[in-house]
Amino acid sequence: MATKRYLIIGGVAGGASVAARLRRLDEKAEITMLERGRDVSFSNCALPYFIGGDIASSEDLKLVTPDTFWRRYRIQARTLTEALAIDREHKTVRVKNLETGTEEILAYDALFLSPGASPIMPSLIPGIKLPHVFSVRNVVDVERIDQHLSEHPIKEVAVIGGGFIGLEMTESLHKRGFHVTVVDMAPQVMLPFDPDMAQLLHKEIMDQGVSLALGDGLKEIHEDCVTLASGRRIPAQAVIMGIGVMPETGLARDCGLDVTNSGNIRVDGAMRTSDPHIFAVGDAVEVIRFQTGKPTRLPLAGPALRQARQAATAQTEQVPDIPGVLGSSVIRVFDLTAAVTGMNEKLLRDEGIDYGVAFVIANDIVGIMPGASPIFIKLMYENGSGKVLGAQAIGQGAAEKRIDVIATAIRFGATVHDLKDLDLCYSPLYSTARDPVNQVSMQATNLLEGKVRQVLFSQVRELVDQGAYLLDVREREEYDHAHVKGAVNIPLSELRERQGEIPRDRPVYAYCRSGGRSYNAVRALVQEGVDAYNIAGSFLALSWHEYYQDQAHERESIVTGYNFE
Repeated sequence: MATKRYLIIGGVAGGASVAARLRRLDEKAEITMLERGRDVSFSNCALPYFIGGDIASSEDLKLVTPDTFWRRYRIQARTLTEALAIDREHKTVRVKNLETGTEEILAYDALFLSPGASPIMPSLIPGIKLPHVFSVRNVVDVERIDQHLSEHPIKEVAVIGGGFIGLEMTESLHKRGFHVTVVDMAPQVMLPFDPDMAQLLHKEIMDQGVSLALGDGLKEIHEDCVTLASGRRIPAQAVIMGIGVMPETGLARDCGLDVTNSGNIRVDGAMRTSDPHIFAVGDAVEVIRFQTGKPTRLPLAGPALRQARQAATAQTEQVPDIPGVLGSSVIRVFDLTAAVTGMNEKLLRDEGIDYGVAFVIANDIVGIMPGASPIFIKLMYENGSGKVLGAQAIGQGAAEKRIDVIATAIRFGATVHDLKDLDLCYSPLYSTARDPVNQVSMQATNLLEGKVRQVLFSQVRELVDQGAYLLDVREREEYDHAHVKGAVNIPLSELRERQGEIPRDRPVYAYCRSGGRSYNAVRALVQEGVDAYNIAGSFLALSWHEYYQDQAHERESIVTGYNFE
């Protein structure tokens, strides 16, 4: 049997994984990987952490060198080599050595495209090409940033974009002692999260001394500052661009492959393009959302690795279609961990899905244990069936563990009834006897079964503006320290004796610190004929939620004081 010639354009996660999998499947194959950059395999997700010193040397970012690829796997990994054009008819690629300038023609039996995505650097923004403006894509980029920060008298840095790269770079720059301002034209950071959850991140960012300029896009870059669309000027002697990425599909377009209107390479379930001999993986391809079957874009490492395995395996056997994506992801935002999976509220509304929301604040471990802290967890489910649709969790503890559990549940079509009865690991050191996943699912089942009615903490300002009856069931000393303006204090411990003070002719909205006592209060009141609602998240989530909005919009707070203990 003739030796197969596999040619891979692009390294890093997608291309390098294709190459390694191909070798495991076919020891005799001729495998060549081309990488335009200096380094063929590196941890691009870890790039920001070199800037902050978590990774001591940029050399540690490099995972496998060309020499290692050859010695261990007999894979030719050629760096500083650019693919210029694909000739589909003759199954060849014209390539150029960027060091010598020489060109050659390489033949293939199967071609794999892993071109990735390039940072968006809008050419129309004045000053975008100034030497203190940087993108973050590879090891060379962060080495340049590190050198510039070390060699120049920089005090302030503007990070443009509040997504993964933007916030990871923000934390790293802050760790080095710079004053950082995060600029984003969106009204929140981290768009995969719902606005109410993003407010929790806003508070953490501001508590760390980082400034936020949200809902205000970048207009112009100067030597010592940036000008925003509003006219506001932000001092900055260095600018990090993190507003997103665009798939690199030039080669695919030029050779006539099918590229979507959104700019991604269209592939089938085996990662095969419109040419049966060409496959594509990674940030440049179109993926399918698991829950809707609709195409989307998802530049994350996990899906890229799964796609690489799929494309390589398809060379030697029939493969079932690769599953759709949930978009599960996690980020550290200073002292918080924020994780998300599945559909958020915007996606659910766009799809016209009838959904409900459960929200709880639960301890990550048993409350009496040292280091116990709250996890804010939000669960979306389908009304009627209770099918789990998405979840978000934020806290100092293992928020990502809870989201991983829910992501698994979504993948297998679980309902909130399934989740509430999951048998999860417990020890006081690691969780609570009723895990936060169980707790939020129990609330969801209560809502589905009509055992409780609720409003979310994010709706309280509207209730205050309407003059609604708010019932604070915390103890008197808690109320005196801080409370929602206009709220009436009747502690849960006194509620049964003071029910005559509760109105029967209007709705009553109860809150406590985190929602547990107010839930019990509402259950008691409903059985006495009161039109009562629990405020999910209660005072703790509300006060965190209001913090950024009050600061940013210089508006009067609906909270008399903040209690974050």
